[in-house]
Parts: sequence; structure tokens; C-alpha cells
Amino acid sequence: MNGLKRDTALVLGLGNTLLTDDGAGVHVARRLAGDAATPDWLLPVDGGTMGFRLTRMIGEARYVLIVDAADFGAAPGSLRVLDEAELAGHIAGARKTSAHEAGLADLLNLARLENFAPRHLAVLAIQPAVIDWGEKLSGPVENSIAAACIMAKTTVLHWRRCG
Repeated sequence: MNGLKRDTALVLGLGNTLLTDDGAGVHVARRLAGDAATPDWLLPVDGGTMGFRLTRMIGEARYVLIVDAADFGAAPGSLRVLDEAELAGHIAGARKTSAHEAGLADLLNLARLENFAPRHLAVLAIQPAVIDWGEKLSGPVENSIAAACIMAKTTVLHWRRCG
């Protein structure tokens, strides 16, 4: 994925869809991709467990919203946006909320080392109920996917309006 438009908003869904709610971010990206109402400047990507292969894509986008399952101590299916400062605090404070956080921190650091840094970056966290073998989301997380899509669109639209 090279040559993204300058104003592209990347919504990157992370997770493993074989581990129940861990795949929530991927489900959000897929739903956005299949929604005719998703604006053409918003690029939903199923990042799955691709890791470092996402570095250039993250760096080429002006706006990056990562969607991932993360345990932040709320009711299953709850949503929370962590801005870049909050995300750095969670990672640095050894309060791991997502199975992908260590890899995400390395990915973002690599992007910065290569001078790839989005203007706006945040994580849309979805509180999981179950992380175990299985391809279906739990009820509470499945019920939150539509709201997560709306929150993703609202977040990146706000960034675009603010510059």
C-alpha cells in the first residue's frame, strides 16, 4: 500500500479473528470497508496480526486510528479512545491493555525512526469479554461493533476538521 493521499485517514483494525473478542478491531475495519457510507478519504484496513509490515502504511497516512481489543477494566463491549499520550503512558507504565501493545509500541517506534509519523494517532479500544479459541465475537462485543464504527468515523472526521 504505497502512495496514500495526503489527507487519508487510516482505520487499522488489529487482532486475531480466531481468538473470539481479540478480533474486534478486524471486525470494525471489515464493517467499515463494506459500508457504502464510509467516505472515500477513510481507508479501513484489516491489519490482523501483520506487525511490522504495517509500518509504511502507518507512516503514509496523515491520520491513524488503530482499533483493537484492550482490557481497560470496563464492562465488555465498552469503547474508549486512547490518544497518543495516553497510549504511551499505558505502554511505558507496564499496564498492558492489549495483546498487541508491545508489538504496537515497536511498530510506532520503527515508524518514527524511519520518519514516518502520522499527524494524528489514537487507539480505539474495545473491552473484550472473552479471549479464547473461537471465531465468533461475544454478545457484548458484537453489539458494540456498530458504535465502534461510528466512533471511528467521528474521531477521524474531527481530526480532518482540526487539520
